[in-house]
Amino acid sequence: MPDKSQLFWLFFRFSGRVNRAAYVLGFLFMLVTMSFPLYQFMRVHPESGAAQVWSMLFGMTFLIFLWAHIAFSVKRLHDFDKPGLFAVALFIPVVSIFAFIALCFFPGTPGPNQFGYQTNAPR
Repeated sequence: MPDKSQLFWLFFRFSGRVNRAAYVLGFLFMLVTMSFPLYQFMRVHPESGAAQVWSMLFGMTFLIFLWAHIAFSVKRLHDFDKPGLFAVALFIPVVSIFAFIALCFFPGTPGPNQFGYQTNAPR
């Protein structure tokens, strides 16, 4: 089990590289975690106090994982030996689908590059 500093780097830092498997598994983890408060919000009456709590929890989870998704994407782009600024493509409506698929399925640069010596490690 990785320690807290490794998990913090994985989800919130922009340095280093991650491979395809870490990117996809991280995205799936974020998707499942964000789905829980959304599911709970949909179960309760819309005008109840519980609905407000679940919607606020979903909003906070969404913002945290938006940052984490950008950090993961930047590190994945670093694995391609590309600058992290290309992560902006994930916010362009049609382009984002193709960019996400490319980040999930295409292999990165083998061996060391300017962003790190190995994948799944900070620089």
